[in-house]
Amino acid sequence: MGAGIAKAIKAQFPEAYQADLQTISGDREKLGSYSQAKIQRDGVEFIIINAYSQFDWRGRGLKADYDAIRQVFQGIKAEFSGLKIAYPLIGAGLAHGDWSIISQIIEDELQGEAHTLVKLSDS
Repeated sequence: MGAGIAKAIKAQFPEAYQADLQTISGDREKLGSYSQAKIQRDGVEFIIINAYSQFDWRGRGLKADYDAIRQVFQGIKAEFSGLKIAYPLIGAGLAHGDWSIISQIIEDELQGEAHTLVKLSDS
C-alpha cells in the first residue's frame, strides 16, 4: 500500500492497512482474493476492501490481472450483495489496465447490485 490510491487509503484508514498486514506479503495465491476492514467514522460504519488484483508493481506494461479482478468482484457480490458498493478505477492506474475491460468485468460481476465508480480528484 505504498503508491496510488492504496497509499491514500493507508494514510486515511490505517485499519485497512492493518487488514492487509494480516495477509502474507508477496503471496501470489492472494490474487483474486481480498482482505477487509470495518471502519467507523463520524457515526458511519463501512467496509474497505483490499483487492489483490495484481502481483507486481515494478516495471512497465500491464500489471492488472483481469482474472483476479473478476474473482475479487465475484467474491464481493457473494459477500456484500444488497449493500451499496463503491470502487475506484481499480487496476487502471499504476497497474496500466484498460478501464473499458475492467469496467465491463465489474458490470458483469455486479449485475443487479447497487454499485458506483468513485473518482478521486487525482485519479
